[in-house]
Order: sequence, then structure tokens, then C-alpha cells
Amino acid sequence: MLTDDLHYRDYRLAEVYDLDNPWAEDFEFYLTLTESGPCSVLDLGCGTGTLCCALAQRGHQVTGVDPAAPMLAMAARKLHSEKVEWIESHARGYHSDHRFDLVLMTGHTFQILLTDEDALAVLGVMRKHLNPGGKVAFESRNPNINWAEVWRTHGPVMYELPNGQLRETLEITSEVGELISFQQQFQFPDVTLTSSSTLRFPSRVHIESLMARSGLAILDVFGYWDRSRFNETESWEMIFIAGILG
Repeated sequence: MLTDDLHYRDYRLAEVYDLDNPWAEDFEFYLTLTESGPCSVLDLGCGTGTLCCALAQRGHQVTGVDPAAPMLAMAARKLHSEKVEWIESHARGYHSDHRFDLVLMTGHTFQILLTDEDALAVLGVMRKHLNPGGKVAFESRNPNINWAEVWRTHGPVMYELPNGQLRETLEITSEVGELISFQQQFQFPDVTLTSSSTLRFPSRVHIESLMARSGLAILDVFGYWDRSRFNETESWEMIFIAGILG
């Protein structure tokens, strides 16, 4: 089962996505993976295409895949978007005859894969579309951090829009095993939208076992975007870099 929320269907929330996810250290990290020279990049779950456009600007051949038409519509309006191949598809359903030097899944997209079946399907797509000698890279939040508590301590987020103010809030609705569900409310000047989401927080060991079953070999695991080593009790991120097993 894949998580589904209003962000995938509502154009107003697609516009808010860039406010909530501005250019930051994670994008800078993924850019460093292409520093060896021009390469082909597949971005699964590319969202509004910020990273894809930055990669294309630097001369890389980029394909961005996302299931959300509103997100891709936002992407198509960005500078250098004409250099990117945009595909509307769920990651697990993507198929191409092309093979890529780098396959990415950013923005904690891996965590919307709520079952092993879904995770294995997407990891299989990543492996299938990877060139020999190429790399897969994605991240997942460290489940040893109490994320529900972290998010509960965040107050409302306010944004100034051309037509007024947007107030965004988040409420945890359930915590069951590896899953945390939450509800976000977006109070626009003229309407209030509510979106429900669920994320999965698998352990490093679990993810690495899924990767091995998918034919991927771990090359590095970082704990943050500065390439610090993963610390099981302190790191907020688990950033996986992998190649083809064997």
C-alpha cells in the first residue's frame, strides 16, 4: 500500500510544497554525487523538480518521475525544466529502456512505501535502471529519534502569500509500530484544506536487508548531509549509497 494524501491532487498544496521544502543541505549533498562529470540521472519521486532542474542546469541528462500531476505542473514552470524528461508515474510502475548512472529518491520519499512489498518493488526499479558502476542514493529518517514528539513540539508555520497569509499546522493522529500518521491543515485566506499522511520508519538493518534482496550492495551510510557517519542513537538521517550487488 502506498500512502496517498491531498498533496498529490491539489495544485494549491503543490505550490506550498516548495515553501515547506526550500533549497537546503540535502539538495547540495545529492549534487555532489554528480561531481565526477556529466551523467544520466533518474529521480524517482521528484516532486516539484527543484533538484532535477539544478542537475539539468549543470549539464546532466535528467529524468524526473512523480505520480502527482500538480507537482509536475509546478516543475514544468521552473528554469531549465525544458532540459528534463518529466514522467507521470508511481516509482514502482516506472519502466524505461534507458539505464542511468545515478538513481535518486529524495525528500524522504522512501518512507511513503508502507510495506516491504512496496519497498522491494521500488528498490527493484532502482536496481533495474542502474548502469553497471552506477549508484543508488536515498534517505530515510532514523527511527531511533522520537519523530512524533519532535513534530508535536513544532508550532504553526506561517507564510506570506500574494493574496494573504497561510497558516500550516500538523497533528499526530496515530503511532503503530513503524508507522506514524498525521494530519496537516492549511488555512489559506479563502479556504482551509486538510491532508492526511502516513510514513514508515524502518530500521537501518531492515532497509539494508531489503536492498540486498533487491540486488543492491551498500557502499556508504551517512547520518547527515555533511557526510558524518551514521550514529544509531544520535543521527537524524540514514542516507544510503549503494551499487549493484556482486
